[in-house]
Amino acid sequence: MVADDDAAIRTVLNQALSRAGYDVRSTGQAATLWRWVSQGDGDLVITDVVMPDENAFDLLPRIKKLRPDLPIIVMSAQNTFMTAIRASERGAYEYLPKPFDLKELVSIVGRALSRPRGQTTAAGGGEPEDIPLVGRSPAMQEIYRALARLMATDLTVMISGESGTGKELVARALHDYGKRKSGPFVAVNMAAIPRDLIESELFGHEKGAFTGATARNAGRFEQAEGGTLFLDEIGDMPMEAQTRLLRVLQQGEYTTVGGRTPIKTNVRIIAATNKDLRISIQQGLFREDLFFRLNVVPLRLPPLRERAEDVPDLVRHFFGIVEKEGLPRKQVDTEAMDRLKRYRWPGNVRELENLVRRLAALYPQDTITGPIIDAELDPTPPTSLTASAAPGPDTLSTAVERHLATYFGGFKDNLPPPGLYHRILRELEGPLLGAALAATRGNQIKAAELLGLNRNTLRKKIRDLDLQVIRTSR
Repeated sequence: MVADDDAAIRTVLNQALSRAGYDVRSTGQAATLWRWVSQGDGDLVITDVVMPDENAFDLLPRIKKLRPDLPIIVMSAQNTFMTAIRASERGAYEYLPKPFDLKELVSIVGRALSRPRGQTTAAGGGEPEDIPLVGRSPAMQEIYRALARLMATDLTVMISGESGTGKELVARALHDYGKRKSGPFVAVNMAAIPRDLIESELFGHEKGAFTGATARNAGRFEQAEGGTLFLDEIGDMPMEAQTRLLRVLQQGEYTTVGGRTPIKTNVRIIAATNKDLRISIQQGLFREDLFFRLNVVPLRLPPLRERAEDVPDLVRHFFGIVEKEGLPRKQVDTEAMDRLKRYRWPGNVRELENLVRRLAALYPQDTITGPIIDAELDPTPPTSLTASAAPGPDTLSTAVERHLATYFGGFKDNLPPPGLYHRILRELEGPLLGAALAATRGNQIKAAELLGLNRNTLRKKIRDLDLQVIRTSR
């Protein structure tokens, strides 16, 4: 039974499903769909969310109450994280964002009709208050759908992605909208804890367990009891702690440092990493058996450069946040938005959020324009080695100054006269860039860091000086 107020979509679905061997009945009204369900008709429902007479999210609970075994596939052009979550919470078998692939839909229908009766996917009630994830790109739609499937489970999840992609945000969403939402969410960053304190931090310690242990201390496992423990940057966990964590995952219990009595644990583990753990395994830095224990459900968060179409939604979202914090809301013109979408975002979503905060706080204009974005994303003015003005804080001239200081016994106060100074700059600039690129084997990002430059400035100087960049392997 297909319900969608768009006649063209009804026709396409009718043809595709009929060719697959199904008998199809379609309608543009929620009331008609409800009548069919009430009469006991049909084996599966495919419905749009927004209908002219009733929202499908209001209809779904009634359908599930009357016919709990009837699988429901929800379609929606409102491709947000909350749409996927609401579909899951109301018992939908699957959520499909529009536009969708017809072959995928037919495959989902086949799986839904072949599943054992009595299985449900509802994650529990409760209306979410805020939207924790933003983006309508195909990459984010896959994340939303995966999260919606995982809400009702206690499966261990491994989240991978570059720094700034929102790994902890995804972990919190799994907790806040899952069946453990009434329990605590405890996050611990492995990279931020001294190696010799990690075991005490995770498992706690008894009084007198080591020098300075003047009282019993509850570890993160104990703090997260009944909820979720998020282990961020798991690739930085030392091998000794990895062994103890593996034992906890295998046996469901642990002992505190200095303790002897095993303690049962009931937590859901979500781990995250910005490293390729398979490489760490090959290097002997990560246990392979622990990896497979943690990697039950892998989730890869795409970097922002792979979902540039989400930038406008993210910009509006972050401006909404800063407005609530008391900063003025801004408009972004077309030229500025185009430049934001073309930028590579090495810091990912976190970098974009920081940029929006700067724009709101520092610029009096109501509308953010392209030149403002240019100034923010590449704050380095074009360098002129013959200019009489003092070099800026992030120019190549400043980098050369730092090297000249070695020879002139100081910094600003002991530099040579301007004419000699600029001649030295001209003579040293090319060799200095060449040396930095050779030292980093042609890696321009690392070369820029080595020289203390903005990498866009480095690229410009490479072009201006017509330097050849040759990458070499180790």
